Amino acid sequence: MRFKLRQMEVFRAVMLTGSMNGAAKLLFVSQPAVSRLIAHTEQSLGLQLFARDKGKLTPTPEAHRLFEEVGPLFEEALRIDEFARDLAARPEGALTLCSSPSLGLNFLPPVMARYLERYPNVRLKYHTTLLADMGHELLGRKAELAVSVLPIDHPNLIVEPFATGQMVCILPTGHPLAAQAEVGLAELAAYRLVLYSRNIPFGQLVAAAFQRAGVAWTASVDIVRAELACALVRAGAGVAIVDQFSVGQDGWPGLVVRPLRESIPLALSLVRSRFDAPSRHAQRFVRVLKEYAGT
Repeated sequence: MRFKLRQMEVFRAVMLTGSMNGAAKLLFVSQPAVSRLIAHTEQSLGLQLFARDKGKLTPTPEAHRLFEEVGPLFEEALRIDEFARDLAARPEGALTLCSSPSLGLNFLPPVMARYLERYPNVRLKYHTTLLADMGHELLGRKAELAVSVLPIDHPNLIVEPFATGQMVCILPTGHPLAAQAEVGLAELAAYRLVLYSRNIPFGQLVAAAFQRAGVAWTASVDIVRAELACALVRAGAGVAIVDQFSVGQDGWPGLVVRPLRESIPLALSLVRSRFDAPSRHAQRFVRVLKEYAGT
């Protein structure tokens, strides 16, 4: 192989930092060592990777194209290296988990804490992802298990509903509607509304609820994530409708959470690939999750 992994590492470092000196600092080696390896790489590949003019380094078009290929490959090599180190440090292995963004705010952190308390030698790798991308994450094995706040319809996914919830309204502390036990959509529409954009599933649910209730409304602010709604409402930008899992039992400081008079139901689901049997770690996590959810 003419283009060895070490050469890729040094080439990538030069491309990232823009200089031989910067690459040397990034890799904790000497600048002459970097220069020699880059020169050797150009010679062995038969490619000029950098134009040199009065000490300034400019990547050639070939270098840019090569970098596009090297970047993902080197990131994968780093992932494998990390996995190998994990095997030595954590013989139990790891569980890669993803969820809808709102579930990462209040709902899933206690579940993950309980799981890690029971299984301290397992490494959790957790990230949030949009509903539209969840199938790609699971089928591409970027995650083994997903927790969705809305249902997913995909022929290659196994979807298991395990808990229900509701959309709720959030108000700034001291708001006139905060004195009520529940709030109607018509009452909310009289104030500035911070609502999910209609091009995402949450926004479509809310829009359908307003339509069923025969209530005309106009959003003052369109958002795509619940924490943005919470921050805006707390700042006095308006009132909002979010899923109950994003605000949790205690809500956010400076906010009041009230049920909606017109129900907008939600169904939490466990989602995994139809092509992979759940690992021992995933099965354990599901048990802890269902215990927490009371199912």
